[in-house]
Amino acid sequence: MNFKNQKLADIMATVEKRNPGEPEFHQAVREVLESLEPVVEKHPEYLEKGIIEMLVEPERIIKFRVPWVDDNGKVQVNRGFRIQFNSAIGPYKGGLRFHPSVYEGIIKFLGFEQIFKNSLTGLPIGGGKGGSDFDPKGKSDAEVMRFCQSFMTELCKHISADTDVPAGDIGVGAREIGYLFGQYKRIKNEFTGVLTGKGLTYGGSLARKEATGYGLCYFVDEMLRDNGSDFVGKTVVVSGSGNVAIYATEKATALGAKVVALSDSNGYIYDKNGIDLDLVKKIKEVERKRIKEYVTVHTDAEYHEGCHGIWTIKCDVALPCATQNEIDAESAAILVGNGVKAVGEGANMPSTPEAIEIFQKNGVLFAPAKASNAGGVATSALEMSQNSMRYSWTFEEVDSKLKAIMQNIYKNASKAAEEYGMKGNLVAGANIAGFLKVADSMMAYGVV
Repeated sequence: MNFKNQKLADIMATVEKRNPGEPEFHQAVREVLESLEPVVEKHPEYLEKGIIEMLVEPERIIKFRVPWVDDNGKVQVNRGFRIQFNSAIGPYKGGLRFHPSVYEGIIKFLGFEQIFKNSLTGLPIGGGKGGSDFDPKGKSDAEVMRFCQSFMTELCKHISADTDVPAGDIGVGAREIGYLFGQYKRIKNEFTGVLTGKGLTYGGSLARKEATGYGLCYFVDEMLRDNGSDFVGKTVVVSGSGNVAIYATEKATALGAKVVALSDSNGYIYDKNGIDLDLVKKIKEVERKRIKEYVTVHTDAEYHEGCHGIWTIKCDVALPCATQNEIDAESAAILVGNGVKAVGEGANMPSTPEAIEIFQKNGVLFAPAKASNAGGVATSALEMSQNSMRYSWTFEEVDSKLKAIMQNIYKNASKAAEEYGMKGNLVAGANIAGFLKVADSMMAYGVV
């Protein structure tokens, strides 16, 4: 799309010039700026006051080395990042990702997305993200511990319960959060809610593990219901097999759907009888093995090498929960041809712009990640609240709050899209609804 507003076009050009070689960040910024064209036409003050120029520039970028010693006594060195993108409505909030693909551009894209996602929750949390190119796979617990302790030794200088509250993401689960929190507590000599996704014995929240997957299904269910349908009787394909995918499968099943496929980075499984989730949990959460182990138990199920083919499976609802840009134009066209009715993004930006365009042109209900996968960070903010109160809610209380938050996100995104002449376009609606709250707060602060 070419910008109609020259000022927005100039801002986009500056972003690309200042951040070369960062296509994910460029993609995320372009999507938001395109959505904001009718907003700045109606409210030119956002451009006149430099709000958007400030919005696309991180408040702070922290990059550091992480030296650690492996089990053979050899020193290894990784890079660590924390990008504190925007704190207009609250302390920076966003996960830490440990994966070989991590570099500054990925963290920037994720942090930028987090601004709007966090705003949409209605809770007082700003946008940030962090991580490292460290790969926990194949490492011993002792190696992961030594890495996490080294990583937190530097990161602890830049975070606190009222400044920046990281959480988990890809490669950062309960084990890593425990090591990170333990090192923060050791260095700072304080017990505060500085990390979320903590274990239940030391300040964690019930329903946090399930939150992103459950929240995704609550959002998609609300979207379906607003269009005269629901999950009952639907065939669902879910990509991924981590926390988001597992608990999206669990909730979709509870809402009456049949999930028939899951994947990991090596390949995907297809079980026409419906996924045996207890077995998947055992394989992925307990044994930490590959998804192909599923077919050694369910011999009538199929395993296929390569995860891309999962989108060739006929389904009513597709829930991409693996990684960014996993659904391209080709996969989107196949899904549409097979009669998909709704797509809900559980991962961060898992559909390419070309794929989204195909879904929207063909009348497929489309739930964008910054709205539909906000359940995890929403429940992280609820964990922060419980930590501040030195109190804990029941699973049912947290789940009820999560459901209400996701339903409100859908309603607000849908309303914003309609108000700005793009009824049904939840991509634009989510961007606009998230932007307005942040922008109005920035306006109130002046130039800071």
